Amino acid sequence: MGTDQFEGFGHSTGMGNSPAIVVIDFMKGFTDPASPLGADFSKEVQATKELLERARETGVPVIFTTVIYESHFKDAAHFIEKVPALKGLTAGSEWVEIDPSLERDEAREALVVKKFASAFFGTSLSSMLVYEKIDTLIITGCTTSGCVRATAVDALQHGYRVVVPEECVGDRSTKAHEANLYDIQTKYGDVVGVGEVKNYLLNLKGDKRHV
Repeated sequence: MGTDQFEGFGHSTGMGNSPAIVVIDFMKGFTDPASPLGADFSKEVQATKELLERARETGVPVIFTTVIYESHFKDAAHFIEKVPALKGLTAGSEWVEIDPSLERDEAREALVVKKFASAFFGTSLSSMLVYEKIDTLIITGCTTSGCVRATAVDALQHGYRVVVPEECVGDRSTKAHEANLYDIQTKYGDVVGVGEVKNYLLNLKGDKRHV
């Protein structure tokens, strides 16, 4: 993720002392290719699973997001007109369930229900992070050009260091994935290898409570 051609852009903000991981929309509706919204994110899900195993070992908070609409879809506003396939994401649908391979601990790992791209918009995510005294948000999930990017931008604007493990995010479009990783690295956060994040979590000092 080099940005050398633009002097003054792409510097590292680093990783703080109190991170949390947010898993953006790795739900069946997006990770199962049989879904109208789905794609093959098996590699990204597996990389995220391995990262979560490290986070759970070190007590770092893990937060998942999903998308659920009421049957009237008024809570989706014009988004549902732009992406009609979102109509499959209603309460009780299997598509809104978190991908089971990530083994979410429902008793300890929060689930944020969102309506739009950013995990911050209209949700309780910000309150959770403040309560946990988080200073670094590690963002995984899909899609890179949509909800991952929107969450990264909002995380920066809320005062958090932003870290995106490259192997843990994916998109339906390779070009969109690469372009948005470039933009995140240039302006909004640090795009790094998942191995670097694992080592960072391993070296954290002190106990971290799960949300």
